[in-house]
Amino acid sequence: MSHIRGRFQKDAAEAVVKYTTSLPFDRRLYRQDTQGSIAHARMLAKQGIISTDDAKVLEEGLKAVTKELDEGRFIFKPELEDIHMAIESRLLELAGPVAGKLHTARSRNDQVALDMRLYTRDAVTETMKGIRDLQLALVEQAEKNTAVLMPGYTHMQLAQPVLLAHHLLAYFEMLQRDYERFGDCFKRADVMPLGSGALAGAAYKLDREFVAKELGFSGISQNSLDAVSDRDFVIEYMAAASICMMHISRLAEELVIWSSSEFGFVEMDDSYATASSIMPQKKNPDVAELGRGKTGRVFGHLAGMLATMKGLPLSYNRDLQEDKEGLFDTVDTLAASLEVFAGMVGTLEFKAQNMRRSLDKGFILATDVADYLVKKGMSFREAHGVTGRLVNYAIGKGKTLESLSAEEYREFSTLFGEDVRGITAETSIASKNVPGGTAPGEVSKQIIRCKKILGQVG
Repeated sequence: MSHIRGRFQKDAAEAVVKYTTSLPFDRRLYRQDTQGSIAHARMLAKQGIISTDDAKVLEEGLKAVTKELDEGRFIFKPELEDIHMAIESRLLELAGPVAGKLHTARSRNDQVALDMRLYTRDAVTETMKGIRDLQLALVEQAEKNTAVLMPGYTHMQLAQPVLLAHHLLAYFEMLQRDYERFGDCFKRADVMPLGSGALAGAAYKLDREFVAKELGFSGISQNSLDAVSDRDFVIEYMAAASICMMHISRLAEELVIWSSSEFGFVEMDDSYATASSIMPQKKNPDVAELGRGKTGRVFGHLAGMLATMKGLPLSYNRDLQEDKEGLFDTVDTLAASLEVFAGMVGTLEFKAQNMRRSLDKGFILATDVADYLVKKGMSFREAHGVTGRLVNYAIGKGKTLESLSAEEYREFSTLFGEDVRGITAETSIASKNVPGGTAPGEVSKQIIRCKKILGQVG
């Protein structure tokens, strides 16, 4: 570790250098760091704290450093502990002693807080684009499968018939909440902390609003102690990412189940499945399984960051260095998951006949029979009991509700007429003609609404 000489008379122990360095992972903040430094240099010149000529030299040097980093020509020196010192060291080589003026009225505490906020804003923007891509894949599949019937489940038991399109759009709604959560996260990250110094502010006449405008922030931080030690925006990104990954995992779980031989509801495209190393007949839904597995990893980063923050007194503590690796991995994992699931969903082949056949199992129209009696004047509780006894009778006879005669129905209630045998999965679905229901007309409205949200229709 390269101590700033003054108080220290010894170099850090080699083990300490390895233990404290963040350069192997915080180097990905270089664009945010040089971007923030250029804005800071411009402000220092505007306020007369440094000369305009010095600011130009600093800006040109920072742009040159950025270009080296962009092109992979930058040489990272292991003795420099973080990206901030690495860039400053190279700037000194390029610009000479004037580089020492860049850190005027700035601490690494507010500098890294700025970099992390810039990075999180960028990450949120890209994440929201990824969510939209997955939503679009779901809507396109829903639109292609508006006539496909399938069983809906509760407790993993056959419950009531629904349209496949309706089921797919449920995930659109989950992702829409995710999209809105990340939008809220952006607001909390969109606060400019530079000018807070190490913890108490800066002893210079700064124009913090100018820096905020240069960097596209909507406002500045209002308390310097909080500004250098706040990582709520990191935690909020991780929390939103955890919820989003949970939704991805739920979708993954259903695809794993649906692609099994026992269900046979969906066929994975070969490009999103893998073969067994020993069983040639296998087609494994590994992509979906990995999405399910990576969700736990993202959860772990959130828990770790909360644990890191919970015991920190004001203001800055080196513990905050632990905010980066978890955030970076969360951003990368979520981005990759959204991308691969958008591709996988877009290539799914649903097996409509298998879904339709499974509606013949499990007395899935029992609730419709109870509703039939209610519409004839019976209370729902009584109708529930009558239908339950009717189901029990059918089980004993080895029959389905559809195969019972009208006479058999009437043994349980005289309200049953010949028309009870007209209850089908299609009539069941059509009867759910309420906003948000699974009736074809309502699902069509849902698709139009979703496409409007995605900007697909006016």
